[in-house]
Amino acid sequence: MTHPTGRKADHTIDPIFLDRWSPRAFTGETMPQETLLSLFEAARWAPSAANSQPWHFVYGHRGTEAFDTIFNTLFEGNRRWADKASVLVAIVSQTHIPNAEGELRPAFTHAFDTGAAWAYLALEATRAGYYGHAMGGVDREALKEVLGIPDNFRVEAALAIGKIAPKETLPEDLMQREVPSTRKPVTAFISEGKFSA
Repeated sequence: MTHPTGRKADHTIDPIFLDRWSPRAFTGETMPQETLLSLFEAARWAPSAANSQPWHFVYGHRGTEAFDTIFNTLFEGNRRWADKASVLVAIVSQTHIPNAEGELRPAFTHAFDTGAAWAYLALEATRAGYYGHAMGGVDREALKEVLGIPDNFRVEAALAIGKIAPKETLPEDLMQREVPSTRKPVTAFISEGKFSA
């Protein structure tokens, strides 16, 4: 199954999985709040251990102080292009969750579950004509401080959301990288019965 993006699936899947990728060239246009809420609604329905739903998203629309606050914690490589995103988001997970007695206990799958929520959000963004680019290049401690994130939460990543612009709007070195990436074949990460690398 070859897709217009040039990606090729070795097994039958819905085309949205090939549509979704992480561009850097964004138009900077305003994203309607209702559209953004639909992305968060999709994240809401992600699976989580014990239905704990440990994810939290802190966002800011372009042109707002909230956007600038998140933007200023990005590493320089991401600041080169993320200023044209429609929305910036801090993706946060709850590392400890209260038990029935109100005591905080470790949530061992917090990052796993939050990753599922981000994936749901990313797919809904693609369906709606937007794209999300998650970024590990962020000062997590600074972001935690400026956003007032409690100690029992961890910043997992930052996220830029927007509509794709022509790659020519990027600096030359980034323009060359502005293509959907490929993936390892399924056989590289599965094994039956016993782990084998």
